[in-house]
Amino acid sequence: MAETLSPLTDSEEETDIVGLSDERIQDLLTDLHEAHAEKLTESLKELSVPEAADLLHKIDAEDRQALLEQFGGAFDPYVFSFLDAELRRICLSTMPSSKVAQIISELDSDDALDLILNLSPVFQKEILYKLSNKDRLALEEGLTFPPDSAGRLMQREFVAIPEFWTVGDTIDYLRSAGDKIPDDFFDLIVIDPSYHVRGEIPLDKLIRSQRHEKIRDLTLKEAHTVSATLDQEEVAHLFRRESIKSAPVVDEDDRLIGVITIDDVIDVIDEEAQEDILKMAGVKEGDLYRAVMSTTTSRFKWLFVNLLTAILASVVISWFDATLEQVIALAILMPIVASMGGNAGTQALTVAVRALATKEISDTNTFRIIWKETLVGTLNGAAFALIIGAIAALWFQSPVLGGVIGAAMVLNLVCAGLFGAGIPIFLNRIGVDPALSSTVFLTTITDVVGFFGFLGLASIFLIH
Repeated sequence: MAETLSPLTDSEEETDIVGLSDERIQDLLTDLHEAHAEKLTESLKELSVPEAADLLHKIDAEDRQALLEQFGGAFDPYVFSFLDAELRRICLSTMPSSKVAQIISELDSDDALDLILNLSPVFQKEILYKLSNKDRLALEEGLTFPPDSAGRLMQREFVAIPEFWTVGDTIDYLRSAGDKIPDDFFDLIVIDPSYHVRGEIPLDKLIRSQRHEKIRDLTLKEAHTVSATLDQEEVAHLFRRESIKSAPVVDEDDRLIGVITIDDVIDVIDEEAQEDILKMAGVKEGDLYRAVMSTTTSRFKWLFVNLLTAILASVVISWFDATLEQVIALAILMPIVASMGGNAGTQALTVAVRALATKEISDTNTFRIIWKETLVGTLNGAAFALIIGAIAALWFQSPVLGGVIGAAMVLNLVCAGLFGAGIPIFLNRIGVDPALSSTVFLTTITDVVGFFGFLGLASIFLIH
């Protein structure tokens, strides 16, 4: 008879799905402030890894510091892998190097490297000095690979078997290997004596095969090997396109040195998506935990660029000061044209940046994508030209004014579609991150074209 799973209680459901409740966090902080050490230690040990990370994210810096100093031993080492990169750096930087080394020694190689990356070089050396030779060499090698590369992403714990083994040899090895193999893996990597990858065998296929069968006689799954220097975005694209769960990583001589698994790639996809979103707003990852002055300085640069573009738009407006003085209605309606152009351009830009990130844009469809967005801008421009033109004509009792703002609306939305799609594609072609720079250029163009078109047409048709 099948077992019936009992439904979650309200508190369990809240904890599992959305993280720790405010009430539970407050209970833990109460135990911390009132020095209920034994009770708090027990409570912390009962937390899952994501729950413990959620706790460290949500409490203030003073409580976090006290919790780590007094009860750091109650946290699973993998908790630090779940922290925001900046928060992780802050937490680890306050610990003794020996404590950080102890945490790192209990992690898989990819998680260990991730922890040490953002620490200062001096602190890194202190930590490495306190590790075993095996762990130290693995981390030192990982640090030699380019940032955001497959070499930084891979783990060195994998299962590789020689092609001359039988299925029985392989199963016996897996059963007896113990800690020599990773806790979780999906495929067995088949290698030749020179450690070159010959293929992969999914675990389910190995189990279904007869013990006497040779590994080389089985139909091996194609191994999608990646170079250790390949960018992690390219790795994520490979996993998405081929629907694979793991990929062997090879060095410059095509020898197996590690493996990347789907859980690592999910983190990359999430990280890259967050990074692009933050770049488009001119902020950095970890701003939530960064010091006030550091956050202020980083945002100042972006805001300064925006100030320059705003001044450029103001210069354009100043060319038509006489026109604005004669027709006050222009000052009232002018922001509408620029705002609509900016929003329409952002829509096209977002589509283009996403398509670039997912490798959906190539030489064969670039023109078609730009043309489509331009056509969409034209059609929307015409539709909104009729709407705002009618409103303006009725509002100010001037059909000519309605026609002017309608024509300016069409012009600006056409430019918004053209440049919204074209700018990120162009920046990508010349090697500039489109998520970082596109918004500034687009805003400048839509503002300048919107103001110049509207006021220019007004000076021609409204001023006599």
